[in-house]
Amino acid sequence: VQLVESGGGLVQAGGSLRLSCAGSGFNVDDYTLAWFRQAPGKEREGVSSISPIIGTTAYAEDAKGRFTISSDTAKNTVFLQMNSLRPEDTAVYYCAAAPFGVMSASALLKYPNYGSNIWGKGTPVTVSR
Repeated sequence: VQLVESGGGLVQAGGSLRLSCAGSGFNVDDYTLAWFRQAPGKEREGVSSISPIIGTTAYAEDAKGRFTISSDTAKNTVFLQMNSLRPEDTAVYYCAAAPFGVMSASALLKYPNYGSNIWGKGTPVTVSR
């Protein structure tokens, strides 16, 4: 059972990136999945989350209007489309999954350490000025 993130990289301010979080060993439809990020010297923060089986999503205030989370159940993957990127978006982005019956989309963003969630190893995003 694991999550593997990809799609990070270096981009100029104002640019876009699409992150992917591929699940293996479990069905993402049975889980709520979320993106978190941690910048150097800062605490981890929630970015966006989705419960694919019912299609509900949640976003941090800073992500609203710029980021879009989506899922592809055929690929067992969740995506984070990031537009209008800013230097302050620079961070390692992590994907996490919690059983749908335990955590809603909004709850997982607020309580990422509740329960035995699955975490990926992260993908770095650097936004230059």
